[in-house]
Amino acid sequence: MKLRELLTKLRFLFARKRASDLRDLDEELRFHVEQSVQAYVDEGIAAKEARRRALIDFGGVTRTREAAYEQWPGWWMETVLQDVRYALRGFRRNPVFTVTVIVTLALGIGATTAVFSVVDRILFRSLPYAHDDRIVSIGLSQSLEKQEFMLGGFFYEWRDNQKPFEAMASQSTGPTSCVLAESIPTQLNCISAQAGFLPMLGILPVLGRNFLPEEDRPNGPRVALITYGLWKSHYGLDPRILNRLITVDGSPMRVVGVLPKEFELPTLQAADVIMPLALVEAEKQRTQNGGIGQPMRAFARLKPRVSITQAKAEMEPLFIHTQETFIPAEVRKDFHLSIRSLRDRQTEDVQLVAWVLLGSVLAVLLIACANVASLMMARGAARERELAVRSALGASRGRLIRQTLTEAFLLSMVGATAGLALAQGLLMVFIAMAPTSVPFLDKAHLDLRTAGFTVLLALVSGVFFGLIPALQKPRSVALSARMTHSGRHAFLRLGMVVGQIAISMILLSGAALLLRSFQKMETQNLGVQTRGVMTARISLPGVRTEPIAGLVSKKGQTQKDIFLQVEAAVRRLPGVGAVGWSDSFPPGGGWQNSRMYSDFAVVGKSRSSERSGGLVRLRGVTPDYFRALNIPIVRGGGFTEEERGSSELFMVLSRLLASRLFPGEDPIGRRIGMGSDGTTYTVVGVAENVRNGGLSEQDIPEAYWLRRNVAEDWGVPVPVMVFDTVLAPATVSPWVRSQIAHLEPMAPIEIETLNERVSKLADRPRFETALLGFFALTGLSMAVIGLYGVTSFLATQRTQEIGVRMALGANRADILRLIVHEGARLLLLGAAIGVSASLALTQLLKSLLFDIGPRDPATLGAVTLLLAVVALAATLIPARSAMQTDPMEALRCE
Repeated sequence: MKLRELLTKLRFLFARKRASDLRDLDEELRFHVEQSVQAYVDEGIAAKEARRRALIDFGGVTRTREAAYEQWPGWWMETVLQDVRYALRGFRRNPVFTVTVIVTLALGIGATTAVFSVVDRILFRSLPYAHDDRIVSIGLSQSLEKQEFMLGGFFYEWRDNQKPFEAMASQSTGPTSCVLAESIPTQLNCISAQAGFLPMLGILPVLGRNFLPEEDRPNGPRVALITYGLWKSHYGLDPRILNRLITVDGSPMRVVGVLPKEFELPTLQAADVIMPLALVEAEKQRTQNGGIGQPMRAFARLKPRVSITQAKAEMEPLFIHTQETFIPAEVRKDFHLSIRSLRDRQTEDVQLVAWVLLGSVLAVLLIACANVASLMMARGAARERELAVRSALGASRGRLIRQTLTEAFLLSMVGATAGLALAQGLLMVFIAMAPTSVPFLDKAHLDLRTAGFTVLLALVSGVFFGLIPALQKPRSVALSARMTHSGRHAFLRLGMVVGQIAISMILLSGAALLLRSFQKMETQNLGVQTRGVMTARISLPGVRTEPIAGLVSKKGQTQKDIFLQVEAAVRRLPGVGAVGWSDSFPPGGGWQNSRMYSDFAVVGKSRSSERSGGLVRLRGVTPDYFRALNIPIVRGGGFTEEERGSSELFMVLSRLLASRLFPGEDPIGRRIGMGSDGTTYTVVGVAENVRNGGLSEQDIPEAYWLRRNVAEDWGVPVPVMVFDTVLAPATVSPWVRSQIAHLEPMAPIEIETLNERVSKLADRPRFETALLGFFALTGLSMAVIGLYGVTSFLATQRTQEIGVRMALGANRADILRLIVHEGARLLLLGAAIGVSASLALTQLLKSLLFDIGPRDPATLGAVTLLLAVVALAATLIPARSAMQTDPMEALRCE
C-alpha cells in the first residue's frame, strides 16, 4: 500500500513538472511568433497577413513543439506509453480485427513452438553426456542389422590397439526381459555393461558408485545399478537401497548405485537394471584362435580435436586386419567399418521427419504472418485519412512508423502468450499420440529455451507484419478525398495471397502423399491372418539366464514342461482353435532371429555365392503355428505332431527361400545344413510368403524349424504363444491369465491381439501423417481466409464500379464472374507455383513413402482439385455480397 502511494506521488510530481515545462515551452514559442508578427506589422503589413507570414517563417508551431519535446529526458517513455494507449483504444474500437489477428498469430506461434520443443530435442539440444559431441558409436555395418554392432574378436583388438579414442567400452546388444521378485513379481528390462561404460559417457551415479573392475569379471560379485525411475517407483527414493539385496530372475544381487534421473542408454533402449558385462578373459584368447566372440554394442569417446573422419581413417587399417582375421573370405565384402556420432545413431531415422515437420510448421507460421500483414495493410488503407491528418498536424514519419510497430508488437506479444498456452496443449496431444519409437518425444516440454524461441518468433513476426504497413507514407490527397480506401500495395497483398496458396499446395501435397502411403501400408497383404488371433508372452522367473540344460523352474519342472502344460491348458478353453508357439511374430522378428543366407547349405550342392546373400528370418515353431495364423502350405505338408516327438530335425521353407535354394527343383525331402556344427534339417514343406521385413521393408525369405518336445528346443529364444479364437479378446484374456497363473503364479504375462501388434508397427507413420495433415489443413484454412479477405477487400473497393456496371445493364451473373475472376486468377497462379514447388520438394519425402512415388499424378491432381474447390468457395461469399449491391446506393456514395 505504501509503495503504491509513493508511486502515485512520484507520478503526480513528474506530471506536474512536465506540465509546467510544457507551459514554459508554449509561452516561449508564442513569444517568438509574436516577435515575428510585430516585425512584419512594423514594416506596414496588415496584422492578419503578418501573422500568416510569421507562422510560415516559423515552420509550424506544433512540429517545433514536438522537436523541442523530444529533447527532454524520458520523452520516449511517454511517447511509447501514448502509443500503447492509442493502440489499445484502436483495438477496442475494432474487436473483430484484433481477435482475428491474435487468433491467427496464436495458431501459428503455438504450433511452431510445440513442434520446436519436440524437434529441439532431436536435432539441437545437447545429449545428457559430458562433451557429447565427442561420443561416437563404433562397430561393423552389415545388412544383418541397421545399427552398427561389435563382435568380441573385433572389440578386443580395437580396444587394445586403437589411438583416436580416449576410451572405448561396450554394452550387451540390448535389454532383455527380467523379473524382479518382490511380493508382486515385476517384469523389468535388464542390460549388461562394462565397468568403464558409464565413466566413458561421463555419468556418475546420484547415489552409490559405479562397478568396480573386480565386479566386472566372470564369477565376480553379483551387483547391480538401478535407474532413478525404479528407485522411485519400487523403493520410494529410500537411501537405504544401497547394499540391499534384490532378486532378479531368481538371482540375488546387491545394489551398489542409483543412476541419475536423466540417464538414458546410448541406444535409447529402456532399461531398469544394469549389471556388469563380465567379459570372459578367455574369450579374448578364443577369438584370437579363430572365433569372432559375442555380439555387443560399442561406444567410444574421441580424443580432443580428433574428428570422426580422422578416427575412421586411423581405424581403417585395424579394421582390415581384424576383418581378415575373423571374417570368412566369402562374406568379408559385406562387412564395413562404421563410426558415427551418437546423435546420428540415435536420431538418424527421424531426422528427416523432424526437418519436414519443422519446415511445415514454419510454413504455417509464414502463412499466418502473411495473413496478419494483409489484415494490417487493409487496416492501414482504411486509416489513411487518419494518418494523413496526424501527419498534417505535425506527427513525424518516425512517430507514425513507431505507432504502427507498437500496435504490431502488442498484437504479436498477446498472440505469443496465447500461442504458449496453445503449444502446451498441442504438446500434450503430441505426446499422447506419439509412438514410443520416436526418440525424445516423451521428454519434450516447454521451458525457458522454448519460451525464448516463442518470444523470438513474436518479435520476428511483429517486424514482418508491422513493418510493411508502417512503410506506407500518408498522402496529402487523402485529406480531401471522400473515400479512404487506397489501391497502394495491392500488388504486395495479391502476392502474399498467391504465396499462401502455393505454400498450402506444398503442405497439402506432402500430407496427401503420406496419407496415401499410410493407407497402402495398412491395407497390404501380410500373408497372415491377424483378425481373431491372440498372442501371449510369458516370462518364467528363475530360468531365463540359466544355461539351456539347467532350465528348471522353482517347481523342478523344465521350461519345456511348463510351456507344454500352458499349451494344453489353453487348448482346453472353449472357443480356442489352433495353439502354436513361435519365438517371434510376423511381420518382423529382429536380427537375433535371423541368419545369413550363406549359412544355408543344401546337402549335395556347392555354395556359389561370394557374399552373405542377405538375411533369412528363422523361427522355431510348433505344428499349429501355420493353422493359427492361416499361413497356407503350398507344397508338401506342415509339421506334424508325430514329427514333434522325433529326434530328427525338420524345416519348412517360405516360397521365396525355396525358390532361391532350389530353383526349378522340388525341395521336399531335401536336407539343408545350417551352422558350422553340421546340423542338418529335412525340408517337409513350403509355406506361402509372409511379409517379415516389417510393414514398409522388402520381403525377407523365411525358414521355420520345428520346436520339438525336448528341453533343448525350449530355451533361448524364449517361445511366445499364438492362438486363434472366435471369442472376444476381453473374454479370452482373463481365462488364459488364470490358466497360466495356476501353473506358474510368478510369471508376468503380456496378452494382446495380433491386430494390436500389427497396428503398433504403423504407429509412427500414422503419427507423422497426422501431424503433417494437421499442419496442411491449418495452412489451407489460413490461406483460404487470406483469399477471402483480399477478395472481400477488392470487392469493397469496386463498389462504385459495380454500381455503375449494374446501372449500365450488367446483371448479377456478370458481377459474379467479375469477382470470381479475381479470385480465380490468384488461385491459378498460386496453384501453378505450388505444383512446381511440390514436384521438387516432395522428393524429400521419398524415403518416408511406401508403394507410391513422390510425384504421384493422382495425388497432386486431387490436391489441386481440393484446393480449387475450397478457394473458389471462399470467393463466392464476397461475390454474393457484391451481387446484392444497390446501384443507386453505390452511386450516391460517389
